[in-house]
Amino acid sequence: MSELRAVLWDMDGTLVDTEPYWFDVEFELVAEFGGTWTDADALSLVGFDLIDSAHELRKRGGVQLEPVQVVERLLDGVIARVAEQLPWRPGAPELLAECVAAGIPCVLVTMSWRRLADAVIASAPAGSFVASVTGDEVRNGKPHPEPYLAAAAELGADPADCVAIEDSPTGVASALAAGCATLGVPHVVPIAAAPGLTLVESLDGVRLADLRRLRTR
Repeated sequence: MSELRAVLWDMDGTLVDTEPYWFDVEFELVAEFGGTWTDADALSLVGFDLIDSAHELRKRGGVQLEPVQVVERLLDGVIARVAEQLPWRPGAPELLAECVAAGIPCVLVTMSWRRLADAVIASAPAGSFVASVTGDEVRNGKPHPEPYLAAAAELGADPADCVAIEDSPTGVASALAAGCATLGVPHVVPIAAAPGLTLVESLDGVRLADLRRLRTR
């Protein structure tokens, strides 16, 4: 059995608890245009490609802007909140630091766009991520496997030799379809059991040795 080549991290809801920031900005934007938005609407977009989310905000929320403009408005609001406080998910910074210290490359794989990913990377300890894949740099967003295939390709690694960490069904579907062993950490939406998926309640207490064991199953 080959060694663990890399850990591929989802960002929103997995590495950092930015989902409440997205929800707040969505509600503010819909209210600005006099539309209606519900908690169920917000939850339904978790893990989605941002352009797909923008189309839903236009259709369901009545936001009368072009999709790219919708995304830019969402990013403005979330980045402003991240600048005030980067809300790490429990156990994430400790696991990330352990991977880095052991020389295991970490790649950020997010459907957020480059400018938000860069803001989060800049706020993380230096050297945490050797590469990143963002939603505006892939043709097909999650749940398509392209983001995780691209992340593995950045390192010249076989996706089967990588472990992905995800918090949403959409992200889990992407990682599994790419062939990655996947650790699911449900946050704001539940994740159903699936072959190749290991579920934990939190990253608190999860160690690099646990990720290595996912590669030996």
